[in-house]
Amino acid sequence: MKPIIILGIESSCDDTSASIVQDGVMLSNVTANQSIHASYGGVVPELASRAHQQSIIPVVHQALKQANIGKHDLTAIAFTRGPGLLGSLLVGASFAKGLAQALRIPLLDVNHLQAHVLAHFISQGQDNERMPTYPFLCLLVSGGNSQIVLAKGYDDMQVIGQTIDDAAGEAFDKCAKVMGLPYPGGPHIDRLARQGNPTAFVLNKPQIPDFNYSFSGLKTSFLYLIRDKSVHNPSFVHDNMPDLCASLQYTIIEILMNKVRKAAKELNINQIAVAGGVSANSGLRDSLQEHAARYGWQVYIPAFEFTTDNAAMIAITGYLKYQHNDFCSLDKVPFSRVTNKF
Repeated sequence: MKPIIILGIESSCDDTSASIVQDGVMLSNVTANQSIHASYGGVVPELASRAHQQSIIPVVHQALKQANIGKHDLTAIAFTRGPGLLGSLLVGASFAKGLAQALRIPLLDVNHLQAHVLAHFISQGQDNERMPTYPFLCLLVSGGNSQIVLAKGYDDMQVIGQTIDDAAGEAFDKCAKVMGLPYPGGPHIDRLARQGNPTAFVLNKPQIPDFNYSFSGLKTSFLYLIRDKSVHNPSFVHDNMPDLCASLQYTIIEILMNKVRKAAKELNINQIAVAGGVSANSGLRDSLQEHAARYGWQVYIPAFEFTTDNAAMIAITGYLKYQHNDFCSLDKVPFSRVTNKF
């Protein structure tokens, strides 16, 4: 039987990525990062889209080369349709449509957030791979999203809780900026938090109904703490950096896990996954393992290369959609906003 070979293309934000998946097994996953945004303290959309235009052809070429696959061997092409930055999405979508037409193969549009959840089904052909079974809960946390997703199938996912203001990753980055740490701030906070006391400072934990989140109050309390303490000690941040990072990280993780516990209990689900850029945080990973031991959860934590935006998650989602003849017409355009159902 002829193998199913999917080229996945990811361009939702500032990473240009391409991946080859054959019969559900990842053969390559190539990503070009954009370091230019660090000097601006955040992603600049116009610069991001221009960088995608420069990177997409060499990245796709490298993904094919690493997988030892020719372009005429491809069965279909999957691309990120949204949500994300429209300029960036347009680059990936246009390239995917053009290549699919030239090769006369089907096109598969992928929801970026759905793909983060389905990253848990990426296989690297190893014997000890663990994958969740439906239904499961996925805590999807990144710089732009903080959600609890109820996954009942690859095409049946519902957002049962989400942030009403800032995302957890955004809280990490903005609080890091207040402390003078480089962008993105999350990894720097994670590193420094290991040296600090997580209960050194008490920060605000907003009380939000249902399974929803809020991080704006936490950011404000953190800002006020630094402002008030710095009045009496101008070097307060420098003197207490590890404790500040540890307290901030501890509070964010507590906020996240409180709602996951609530959802798991009310829905009677013990299959718990985590996805998105913040899932690389060591404190969150440790907390999930502790919860697994305490509550009998089956916990699924992605490999580090699949936490941030990557094309392997797009390719595996495309593979699942291809198996169900869930194709995309050429007239479908990218979208920037999030919906409550994928």
